[in-house]
Amino acid sequence: MKRILFHNGGAFDQPCAPNKLATRFLAAALLVSLAGCSSESNKPAPPPKEEPKTELLTGRIAFQKMFAAARGWARDAQPYRIESYITADAKGHDGKAALWRASFGSPSMRATKPWVWSGSIAPDAPSRGVNPGTEDSYSPANASTKIFDSLFLKVDSDQAFTTAQKHGGDKVLEQAPDTPVTYVCDWNHNTNELVWHVIYGPKLRVAVSASTGEFLRVEK
Repeated sequence: MKRILFHNGGAFDQPCAPNKLATRFLAAALLVSLAGCSSESNKPAPPPKEEPKTELLTGRIAFQKMFAAARGWARDAQPYRIESYITADAKGHDGKAALWRASFGSPSMRATKPWVWSGSIAPDAPSRGVNPGTEDSYSPANASTKIFDSLFLKVDSDQAFTTAQKHGGDKVLEQAPDTPVTYVCDWNHNTNELVWHVIYGPKLRVAVSASTGEFLRVEK
């Protein structure tokens, strides 16, 4: 608005021309836009997304994760076999693996069921975490699926690896550092004890007590 004054002291407000109003509105809008751009440019850049990494666990720790899932399936579930697998991102050295499988039996349900724990990021690996397998029938008379009390598992796979290294394993890895190492834990019916089998590819197999950590024998 523009104020007009008369010589006698009177006055009245005259509206601004339309083109002047439009110019003022455009200027105000431009200032708001520039302020917004300045605010956006001052924001810190988002941190880069972390790439997933392979997670390695010893057998006993991986087993505890799967055991909890198995007890959710059957309250009397007990293991009969624990084993590791080689993946593209883990060779199984130092008693650790990115893929473990534990098989359980339930006398009350007359069924067996495996679980797999995966920390692998290999393309063909199971999804990370604990994954259930397929349920099957169970017979207490079947020696290959005879369950054992998990309290016998006092020694972890890294300790079994250390013992096996002292009985030929170190020489195998010295000559062929890329040799895959796998682990199997099961009940020996002949000696009535729980055993870790530390397996250096096709070259060496060492038995270690899963209860005491003592060297038992070279199996191969």
